[in-house]
Amino acid sequence: MQFFQPLGAWFDSLPGAIRAGFWITCAGACFTSMMTIARTLSPELSILVIVFFRATFGLMFLLPTAFSNGGARLRTKKMPMYAIRGISAYLSVTFFFLAATYIPLGDIAAIGFTRPVFACIAAILILGELARTRRWIAIGIGVVGALIVVRPGLQELNLGIIFAVTAVLLSVCNSIMIKYLSRTEHPDSIAIYQAVFVAPYALAVAVFVWKTPNLEQFAWLILIGAFGALTQRALARSFHAADATVVITLDFIRLPVAAFIGLAVFGEWPAIWVWIGSIVIVASSFLLTKKEVDDKEVNKPTTDAPS
Repeated sequence: MQFFQPLGAWFDSLPGAIRAGFWITCAGACFTSMMTIARTLSPELSILVIVFFRATFGLMFLLPTAFSNGGARLRTKKMPMYAIRGISAYLSVTFFFLAATYIPLGDIAAIGFTRPVFACIAAILILGELARTRRWIAIGIGVVGALIVVRPGLQELNLGIIFAVTAVLLSVCNSIMIKYLSRTEHPDSIAIYQAVFVAPYALAVAVFVWKTPNLEQFAWLILIGAFGALTQRALARSFHAADATVVITLDFIRLPVAAFIGLAVFGEWPAIWVWIGSIVIVASSFLLTKKEVDDKEVNKPTTDAPS
């Protein structure tokens, strides 16, 4: 453990945008892997049952963290907000899983990039965050890249697109609540209470389409729970490291990850528009991160400044 302490200190010293970029990349990879498994299981198990086990096993993985330090992570005065966030989180992941059964993972990731416009406005109006010109430029470039990707797919409306767009709108609400909670709550607390509330919500719905999984399916569901727990912990840490507008813009790098997994698992070769859009999207993320780093260097106090 002593080996990781210097590494952790070095990581904590990095600019918030870089740390947020790392965590949002981890969250994107885990979330896409989770949807991949859900899509594989969906012909045999209802998505509603899969979402329940995702929340339940995810909670089990978070229990050691929940009861560490004498249960300090469970102490909160924001229980009503956690309960409301649990509803949006449950509906969001359910619609994302449903979308994965209809359209390619890369398309889902691309449609997800329409949310920065709504999220940035919400962050300004609700959280009072300052949207600087460079952020609008980065978001604008990213949205252009996303539109390049989804242009062919959006010519024909289908259930997959409807589910994905609905999930995006719900995830915007979820992201804003995460950022609000991160002002006073520990990232682990945010992840823990999502699982605490989502599990009973999911069970109340899943009982109507219940089918008990076999042993092999249980193994895959446990893995979904692990990916779900990792996704929430990484997502909460990303919002803890930087403003919501920064995190959501950096989330654009999820697209190449989703496209690669879709190709490797389902043989979904992305169209040329996906790769062109990906280049534009990655450029927007790089622009945002570079400017955040430059600003930190400019604002860093000099050693010979008067005390």
